[in-house]
Amino acid sequence: MSTKNSKGNVSEKPVLISDTTLRDSHQSSFATRMRIEDMLEVAKEMNRVGFYSMEVWGGATFDVATRFLNEDPWERCKTLRKHMPDVKLTMLLRGQNLVGYRHYADDVAEAFIDEAADVGVDIFRVFDALNDERNFITAFKAIKRNRRHIQAAISYSLTERRLGGPIYNIPYYVNKAKILADMGADSICIKDMAGILSPYDAYDLVSALKAEMELPIQLHTHYTSGMASMTLLKAIEAGVDIVDTCLAPFALRSSQPAIEPIVASLLNTSRDTGLDLERLFRIGEKLETIAPKYRQYLDTSRMAVIDTAVLMHQIPGGMTTNLVSQLKEANALDKLRDVFEELPRTRKDLGYPPLVTPTSQIVGIQSVQNVLFGRYKIISTQVKDYVYGLYGKPPAPIDPEVQRKVLAGYDKGETPITCRAADIIEPELEKAKKATKGLAKDMKDVLTYALYPITGMKFLKWKYGLEEPPPEVKPLTIDEVKKQNELVEKALKGLLVEKPDKDAPDKGPGLRTFNVFVDEDHYKVEVEEVGGIPSVTSVSRMAPPPEPVVEKPKPAPAPKPAAPAPKAKKTPGVELKEGETAVQSPMPGLLIKYEKKVGDEVHEEENVVTIEAMKMQMAITAPVSGVIRAINFKSGDSVEKNAVLAVIG
Repeated sequence: MSTKNSKGNVSEKPVLISDTTLRDSHQSSFATRMRIEDMLEVAKEMNRVGFYSMEVWGGATFDVATRFLNEDPWERCKTLRKHMPDVKLTMLLRGQNLVGYRHYADDVAEAFIDEAADVGVDIFRVFDALNDERNFITAFKAIKRNRRHIQAAISYSLTERRLGGPIYNIPYYVNKAKILADMGADSICIKDMAGILSPYDAYDLVSALKAEMELPIQLHTHYTSGMASMTLLKAIEAGVDIVDTCLAPFALRSSQPAIEPIVASLLNTSRDTGLDLERLFRIGEKLETIAPKYRQYLDTSRMAVIDTAVLMHQIPGGMTTNLVSQLKEANALDKLRDVFEELPRTRKDLGYPPLVTPTSQIVGIQSVQNVLFGRYKIISTQVKDYVYGLYGKPPAPIDPEVQRKVLAGYDKGETPITCRAADIIEPELEKAKKATKGLAKDMKDVLTYALYPITGMKFLKWKYGLEEPPPEVKPLTIDEVKKQNELVEKALKGLLVEKPDKDAPDKGPGLRTFNVFVDEDHYKVEVEEVGGIPSVTSVSRMAPPPEPVVEKPKPAPAPKPAAPAPKAKKTPGVELKEGETAVQSPMPGLLIKYEKKVGDEVHEEENVVTIEAMKMQMAITAPVSGVIRAINFKSGDSVEKNAVLAVIG
């Protein structure tokens, strides 16, 4: 296969492969849940494959490792470096957002990149959700200082069905690439997070980039729409230097294309990867024995392993998953179609940002809130920050009326900034050091807290034995997975009968106890007559005794007066007095902090408490003026929809 770019130069170089199995592929398919012990099962073999690089860190892996896996992300990268010394390790860095969901101060960004280089990152793939080049400045300087490779990624997006239109067209992407090259990038990556880059658009875009610059061009895409393998082949024809793939067990769905068919397709052409298909197959077979641990995170709600709807709505797969999850928690899954219709309107209001973390969450949760509560009736903290300019400059202007509504009463001001966002963020590192004094052992611990003050602090307490990690962060064993699968199989065969979700009545004064023996099993049974018919209210299994002995029933105790029926409560879990009003959570989430304390005066629509939902923070305001009479939760607590967070009297 000889290919030409638009200059007419024939590309005879082998295609280089960057593997995403240990980062983006499981982030896309298994909710980022792969653990380091399972990675090490294949790490040494993957080190010998001959990949150009392996993406192993960054993105959501940092957050998920500390929040859900009780695993130190710094140690993960260090351990992988030890087991894979011969391949370049890549991380995904969200520009000034690092691995979080907001912009951090320059001192935190610089320290983070220093520590990431220390644990073994060779290539920093840096992107910005708005493609605002100003958000690359601090990261680029720190990466250069550490003598590491800067791969500048351009977030790929569309406003039309195909590449073109007033915003996202070939000149837009070529111009961005030139700017990033002038800033010091060592390579350029087209980052197609939604899988919406079509094959022929890929050919045209890669050809245009190769015609304008000498830097290596890498393509990252997702299989969500089903086009990804075709897109890679057309990009390879156009002369792309490097492509992202992953091993077959973790491929397709909303992940990357499988490497094995790409290697086979290019065999004996001028772009032959030179990789050993047999070796890849053996590693894939090993992964097949590991993958069942994570099967619960796969989307099995439909037969198709691709989402053809993305060809129309252009919403990344992970974003769709988040929307569905959020609506389920809010008991409003029937509103999903309404959210899909609202999302383009919200995106247009906010200046057509590319739908990639964190802007996908920002646009997504605002769309959900617009549908559930009315347009811009509830506005997340991040939407306010975004409109103010704390994420950078959007590709198109924000709707003036939406801007006015969002920034009304915003504590930082009602006129958006025009400077680099990080220029107005105060240094944060010293505050983080003080907050973790006596707990953090090194700068990596300090940064864990600086990035995620609530969940990061909780993780540090788990790490150093100050708090017991909850059972849900412990890993599943293969045996436990097998038992789960057996139950699923029984259920599918109709061998399991769901127990009715019915509360047992209170035990009354006529309760009598009997021992019942079935073969070698012994049961204690409590029986009480209800309307003349015996009713079994509880059964507990007991160890078989040496010899069956029937216990004589005890005489019934003297009758007791029946307990009074519980009073109806005006709000779940809290009884309000006359003249009191509840401040309720509009959706499930994590309580971040209270802005008021008991005894404080509060005015109608003044912020009372901040919660986090779908990784976005939102201020819950007072429905009336008054005095805070009660606060029912603390920072870090999980709250359900309609939970009474505070009481105003």
